[in-house]
Amino acid sequence: MPFFLLILLVAALDQATKLLIVREFALYQSREIIPGLFSLTYLTNTGAAFGMLAGHPTWWRQVFFITVGVVALGVICYLQRRLAGRSRWYTVSLALIGGGALGNLIDRVRLGSVVDFLDFYIGSHHWPAFNLADSAICVGVFLFLLTQFLGDRQA
Repeated sequence: MPFFLLILLVAALDQATKLLIVREFALYQSREIIPGLFSLTYLTNTGAAFGMLAGHPTWWRQVFFITVGVVALGVICYLQRRLAGRSRWYTVSLALIGGGALGNLIDRVRLGSVVDFLDFYIGSHHWPAFNLADSAICVGVFLFLLTQFLGDRQA
């Protein structure tokens, strides 16, 4: 049960932050938070990470990303059933990944794109904007790999 609650918590926080950005910002509007390092910037991404596949036809892209999201959630639930007994860190990492995947999937179904707003940069060099769901996925993958590595070393 905590697995599914964490997935829902991550997805709810992701959706709440995106809703706040959409309500408070105009598309492409930016507010500098830490000068020279971080801004909140309302963007949308019709592609995958870094805008990959953004140029493909809308119907194909939507079907592809929604299918990938649903399959990913299924694989995450399967892995949770197989790995939960080994370490609670598997549960945490998979729930973070699942919550992030669900948050972005909700955007794709509702809006046809993903809302991004976290904009880090140094000078004129920007990291592609991302959101809370993307952050949860990255942290979840890192924790999963770390758990795998430490588990293998202990064995």
